[in-house]
Amino acid sequence: MSQDTNSYEGHAWFTLSGDVNSDMVRRVFDAVADMTEDRITTAHILIQSNGGYVSDGICLYNYLSKLPIKIVTYNAGAVASIAVILFLSGKERYASDTARFMVHKSHASAPHGARPDALRIIVEGLQADDARTEQILREHVQLTEEHWRTHAYSDLHLTAAEGVAVGMVNAVKDFVPPRGQRVANI
Repeated sequence: MSQDTNSYEGHAWFTLSGDVNSDMVRRVFDAVADMTEDRITTAHILIQSNGGYVSDGICLYNYLSKLPIKIVTYNAGAVASIAVILFLSGKERYASDTARFMVHKSHASAPHGARPDALRIIVEGLQADDARTEQILREHVQLTEEHWRTHAYSDLHLTAAEGVAVGMVNAVKDFVPPRGQRVANI
């Protein structure tokens, strides 16, 4: 039985990969401009990213989660670090059975020979970034106390099934664009 092509009216499928940075922000802004022009009501976005810059990830989260377009995010491989915050912008979120997530605290390298006042500024910035990302995580995900303890000191890895258990994903489900529908790379 074939799907009625009208059931996909207003839907579009996209892939988004690479580092979360100012280039990705610009690409997403451009893609959303096209989506609004094309009267897209639901955007299905497959994300593949190992992370990047916290501020760029938070910008994309705030932007995508508040659009008048329903964003549905998918993880088919790896969504890690600040890309997890980007992933959480989806009103619906799915992951393939073999996908993984990784979240961790912010980190930075201090310049060689940095003075205490410069180090203090770096630490304060990292703490501010951690507070912002943790606020978003807590809004969407119900991590166990054991998860939070792991997150406090190291990388926290979650499988797709674990993602379902903590509310990071709605279900284990693959990104499968319908036959004949265009998939655009952002």
